[in-house]
Amino acid sequence: MRSDTGAASALLRLLLPALALLALVLPARPALAIDPSQLLPVEEAFALSGRVAGAERIDLRWEIAEGYYLYRHRARLIDAEGFAVDGELDLPPGEAYTDEFFGDVETYRHVLDASLHGRLVDGARSVRLELTYQGCADIGICYPPHRQTIELAVPAGLGAAARPALPGFGRAPGGDLFGGAFGASDSLPLPEAQAFRAEAIADGPEGLLLRLSPAPGYYLYRDNTTFAIRADRGRVSVGEVLWPEAVEHEDEFFGRSAVYFEPVDVPVRLLRSHTEATTITLQLGIQGCQDEGICYPPMERVFEIELPAGGQALLAGGSTPAAGTGGLGGGQSGLLVALLLALGGGVLLNLMPCVLPILSLKALSLAGSGTSPAQARHTALWYTLGVVVSFGLIGLLVLGLRSAGLALGWGFQLQQPLVVALLAYLMLAIGLNLSGVFSIGGRLAGVGQGLTEKSGAAGDFFTGVLAVLVASPCTAPFMGAALAFAFAAPPAVALGVFLMLGLGLALPFLLIGFIPGLASRLPRPGAWMEGFKQALAFPMYLVAVWLAWVLAKQRGADAIGLLLLGGVVLALGLWWLERARFSGRRLGRALALAVVLAALVPVWWLNQLPPPAAAAEAPESADRVAYSADRLQTLRDAGRVVFVNMTADWCVTCKANERRVLADAGFREALDAVDGVYMVGDWTNVDPAITAFLESHNAVGVPLYVVYPANGGEPRVLPTILTLGGVLGAIAEAGR
Repeated sequence: MRSDTGAASALLRLLLPALALLALVLPARPALAIDPSQLLPVEEAFALSGRVAGAERIDLRWEIAEGYYLYRHRARLIDAEGFAVDGELDLPPGEAYTDEFFGDVETYRHVLDASLHGRLVDGARSVRLELTYQGCADIGICYPPHRQTIELAVPAGLGAAARPALPGFGRAPGGDLFGGAFGASDSLPLPEAQAFRAEAIADGPEGLLLRLSPAPGYYLYRDNTTFAIRADRGRVSVGEVLWPEAVEHEDEFFGRSAVYFEPVDVPVRLLRSHTEATTITLQLGIQGCQDEGICYPPMERVFEIELPAGGQALLAGGSTPAAGTGGLGGGQSGLLVALLLALGGGVLLNLMPCVLPILSLKALSLAGSGTSPAQARHTALWYTLGVVVSFGLIGLLVLGLRSAGLALGWGFQLQQPLVVALLAYLMLAIGLNLSGVFSIGGRLAGVGQGLTEKSGAAGDFFTGVLAVLVASPCTAPFMGAALAFAFAAPPAVALGVFLMLGLGLALPFLLIGFIPGLASRLPRPGAWMEGFKQALAFPMYLVAVWLAWVLAKQRGADAIGLLLLGGVVLALGLWWLERARFSGRRLGRALALAVVLAALVPVWWLNQLPPPAAAAEAPESADRVAYSADRLQTLRDAGRVVFVNMTADWCVTCKANERRVLADAGFREALDAVDGVYMVGDWTNVDPAITAFLESHNAVGVPLYVVYPANGGEPRVLPTILTLGGVLGAIAEAGR
């Protein structure tokens, strides 16, 4: 027990510096500098009022809240009724200011007094002015240009009819939203634009701030509010909506509902796949009622919003991931969960049929080789280094390609026929090695015969590299959440997730090397190991067959013929190489190596083949339609429920879900019951449209299942591993 504890302590001392280094590499999430709750509504930050000062002049005043300022060049008159305007709005000089958006400008603080010159229209009882202005808060948020209408009473003696003058400045209707003749609930119903006001501004690069303002005596439904991005689609999407507490209200139309009678501020987080400044179109759907009055039909508000550029930190999870990514959230807790999921996913990769043979033989070799504890630790460390370095290089490759503008998801490598063919050759070669057709020395890869012998540092390192290579077609579905976090995170954070995946893959062998008690519990080597080694060859052959099937889907039957030809040539070269190794003839070894290399020629040929005609277009039938963004939008506009399945032939989880759940008669019956459509997107080959769809839902790859409701609301992303009950429930809910 003491030796086990000492080894565990040694392992802990080994890992602590690495974890400390990782903590230094991963940047801490900065504290949020801007609290959206500090931001005043635009008409409270810049309270506009006015009065008719005479037959030829109107005075206007903006009372500017502390910590806010108005731009001089953005204040102007748009329209006037009851007053013939002579010239532009008369504004005093402002304070000089260099603005990051507009350059050298003039601004006002505290108060702005302006005037408008012209003459009253004969018989006018009131003057109605429409003005626009724009300002900012010192905390770093700028409002979009704001339009406001103000109605001013004409004092007695100036107009044709006497009307009591309003003392001092008259507050615009927007000041208390709907005062005077515009307000009470016992009056005729207001036009929808007056009954339910909505404003939207950018809350930094990663969020929006909405203000929903029902008039007095009116209320808005919380759960009937929808959000959609109609511009920059696929790169910016709606994430978490931070609703304030609502009022429970018994409603004759919808029953007990959550509603808002008072104006509310609603922060909306955004999911972004890029950092540059952009303009989005937000489509806001709302519905509300007059208290004890009419209920309005669903309404729509559309906002053009400029999102500022941001640093890479805005991709670190500051926005809440979509439901299908596991909901990691942002901040340090989200990073910790992602790292733990990556570690667990890497550990479970050891159970995959590609990796298990290598790990089993390597572990048994270490247990029975008679090496000292120091040598066992040395072997485990070099193996771990090979695994972690390989995952780090994969992470750097993916991040580098994405930063160059190439949209990628996890599994993208299997979209390349060349990669699939080479992986099939690798599986075949490992299987032939385990079957005893040839052996590789420990200094190359540490598999086959070399696994049962003491290998050097290079052999241990490249065994780790080999474990990563053979694991790539066997990626487990539960790694999706950690990978989603990595693909949306800053480079340093993403690299940390990939390194944790590698550490998880290497962890079982690392523990065996550092805790002798674990190694002593493994079966002792003996003659049985030769039969066990040969039996482990067959999972590798099966993986090679599966990869050949994937290749057939990508490039057709001709590609399979070329792959089999190359496989035979590869087997011949490896068999010849084994015989030449014992003969000692250099010419024989050179010829054998030439034959092995010749096996690559058919691979090059098959990579030049075009996709077969059947694969170029996804098959359609009465039961399914092929995915396209336009077709999806058409179906949604028609009010249809749409079940979208993004799949690929090389995705094992996809095929398992399709056979267990989506092929069930209950699935088709549920769709028919709600007049639903089954839409399939095939990502077996590279398809930019499907890649954009995956990114719009913050998914790192397939499978992805999305259910679009009939009422045009937000889609629902289903879990990666489907259950029939969960799918049927989602379809039924979407049809309501």
